Amino acid sequence: MNPVRSLPVIAASGLLAAFISRVPHPFRVLCGKGGRPSHLVTALFLLATFAAPLAGQPTRADAEKDPVFKAMLQELDRSMSQLQLPGFQKPFFIQYRIVDVEDFETKAAFGANEGSQHNHARIARVTVRIGDYKTDSSGGRGDGALELAALDNDPIALRSALWTATDQAYKNALAAYAQKQAALKQVQTPPQADDFSKEKPIVSLETPLTLTLDQSAWENRVARDCGLYRNDPSVNSARHDVQYSSATFHARLTTTRLVNSEGTIVRKSATGYQESYGVGTQAADGMRLDRSFATTGATLKDIETPQAFQKHAEGLIASLSDLRKAPLVEEEYHGPVLLSSDASTDTLRTLAAGAVVATRPPLGTEARTNGPFANSYHARVLPEFLDIEDDPGLRSFDGKGLVGAYAIDDEGVPAQTVNLVTDGQLENYLIAREPVRDFPQSNGHGRAGVTGLPHPTIGVMKVTAKPAAAALSDEALNRKLLDMAKDRGLKSVYYAATLGPGLAPRLLYRINQDGTRELVRGAILDDLDQRALRSGIVAAGQDLWVANYSGDVPQTVLAPALLFDDVTIRRANEKNDKLPFYPPPE
Repeated sequence: MNPVRSLPVIAASGLLAAFISRVPHPFRVLCGKGGRPSHLVTALFLLATFAAPLAGQPTRADAEKDPVFKAMLQELDRSMSQLQLPGFQKPFFIQYRIVDVEDFETKAAFGANEGSQHNHARIARVTVRIGDYKTDSSGGRGDGALELAALDNDPIALRSALWTATDQAYKNALAAYAQKQAALKQVQTPPQADDFSKEKPIVSLETPLTLTLDQSAWENRVARDCGLYRNDPSVNSARHDVQYSSATFHARLTTTRLVNSEGTIVRKSATGYQESYGVGTQAADGMRLDRSFATTGATLKDIETPQAFQKHAEGLIASLSDLRKAPLVEEEYHGPVLLSSDASTDTLRTLAAGAVVATRPPLGTEARTNGPFANSYHARVLPEFLDIEDDPGLRSFDGKGLVGAYAIDDEGVPAQTVNLVTDGQLENYLIAREPVRDFPQSNGHGRAGVTGLPHPTIGVMKVTAKPAAAALSDEALNRKLLDMAKDRGLKSVYYAATLGPGLAPRLLYRINQDGTRELVRGAILDDLDQRALRSGIVAAGQDLWVANYSGDVPQTVLAPALLFDDVTIRRANEKNDKLPFYPPPE
């Protein structure tokens, strides 16, 4: 990966003279009268000082060796010079982003492959801004246009796609700018920040990656994995109870090219891989029981080996038999709940990841941003012993690759490590190029899906407890959980090992005072919200769980186990469907 380096700024001659005054006399004798450097000395000094950094700095000429970049830059130059409807403003900013997406996916169910797909597409997104950095056309329909682009690098075809999208984006921007000007006249409170931040242009050219797969091997692997429920002697005794068993492998390669009218030129490339498995059944009372697992990585080496994945799948199948026999959770419980580190990553992604981003508030308000932490700047949002940082540069942790890592965001801004929460207090937000009050610049977190607009999004969110305060071993956490039960006179407390959609427990255990545990089913967690994060966490674990989340914008969360002081657990009381009228085929 090419490092992102800034073009040097040449100092004034006075500063240069001050530097020369500190060097040995043999050099100073070449200076002019009064100790000022001669033109020859100045030239030699600048050459010696800046030639090395500049030698490795990619340029526009380097980018134009890529035929896609060449077409993008030519059309960008033409649009900036020629695009203007008579009587209306010219654009002050245009950005072209072309994303090459190559996808491979294969699916299997009940031990047999259902088919595979291998697709390649090239999508162009054009952003045109009217007005200026303080007030522009962004918002609503003024945020650009999409167009499919040619795959064969034909320059006229590529430029035509960009031309079509640019024309539409300009029309959208004109209409949106007029609407915004009218809306601003209807409010007393002016905007609290500029509409668009000024950022230093960069040139960064990563070498594009390739997607190399043994497709037939993956087709066989997913078929084998989803057939374990009937072919593996260790778990096939319950095969008649399984109502679905499916596996999927998905690989994606994206190569993003981005240019804008400020001079930024970026090419970056990333891969992502995921194998997932899901299995389900019904209890005797008709309750649906589902288990699922996925291994996700930025490279094929990051996902689990066939043996490790098979072991996980066998564990899911075995757990279904235990869940079918498990009793229903009590109707309602209020008290301590321990979330495993696995469950905590899902909880923090749901409750905190979206809360620490800053987006532009509605016109006419004095709000800083939107969301549950909109008014929490410099306020406590977590216990004092917890910190949160987002570090997109962290590419691996504990030997595992992190899919949320990246070097430059989708607005051409280098990613920064951001200390979001320190000693429980919110100190920063994740910012893209739409500033908010007190945060005038991007911190490199404007991330976009293949077709979407950039929005502030986490990369690698790391939650840690201070070791000297409340970071406990697993044994100490369990001991503290039982102590809380005894102090409150509770016969039992709860431990959530894994969570599913909506933070509903998939594996929930009732822990008795003697330490024995019992699997229960049919529960939901109530009042697990931002208030619980702020006031309900009493202890955290030492070890961090690595949770990679695939999707259009890959993310990673690292978090410890969390012990909550008071959480409501109640019975879901959902509709139970009829059981199958006859057994599955042999």
